Amino acid sequence: MSSTENSKSVAVTRPRVRLSREDRHQQLVSMAWAIIRQEGTEALTLGYLAERSGVTKPVVYDHFGTRSGLLAVLYQEYDQRHNEQMDAALAQSGETLTDKAALIAASYVDCVLHQGREVGDVMAALTGTPELEKIKRECEVLFVEKCRKMLSPFAEHGVISPASFWGMLGAAEALSFAAGRGDIDADEAKHELLKTIVSMVERAGKS
Repeated sequence: MSSTENSKSVAVTRPRVRLSREDRHQQLVSMAWAIIRQEGTEALTLGYLAERSGVTKPVVYDHFGTRSGLLAVLYQEYDQRHNEQMDAALAQSGETLTDKAALIAASYVDCVLHQGREVGDVMAALTGTPELEKIKRECEVLFVEKCRKMLSPFAEHGVISPASFWGMLGAAEALSFAAGRGDIDADEAKHELLKTIVSMVERAGKS
């Protein structure tokens, strides 16, 4: 082969593989979580996300529109993953109150620990904007409703007050994030949350 032919062969490059819109979206979401984990939510801008992902800014703007839109997508992805974990566990759970309470406790704590500190940062950022706070509340309402359907059959007269469920959610968040910070271990968080849920159901209708 001549040097000219060799140069031509060296100059040949493989065409860049174009990701589908869905795959690109997932790449951007994964990178956004990585940025939050490594540098915090303050560092997460659409321009920086584009730079870290190796794409142009218009690509990122096309997927999320605004930084608030990106934060909303991140929270919704986290919430969807939590729901999927709960549904998968529910399909294999036992039928007692303790079984259901353990399922809720384990899925909530595990999901927070899997996502790490960054989910707390996203939740904190969501509270600063009314539109995003609305999305967070909608997700919480769906979670509470799912728990109500699971737990109400075990309560006296099948009724548990809404206040009890919101108190349970507060306990779930507090215990999960305490475990995430290392203040308590994961098993302690799950056990305490399980006891909280069982106690909530057993006292329903008795006060």
